[in-house]
Amino acid sequence: MMYGSIAIQPLIALVAGVLILIAPRLLNYVVAIYLIIIGIAGLAHF
Repeated sequence: MMYGSIAIQPLIALVAGVLILIAPRLLNYVVAIYLIIIGIAGLAHF
């Protein structure tokens, strides 16, 4: 089964939101990792 980036994005956003709520100091890292993952998924057509 092939998962599209549309299916991955809400899951990543949910995890990122929970991490930011738990530890607000992680905001910069969470945003950076989110952007990197979305960028890779867009380039690789996941």
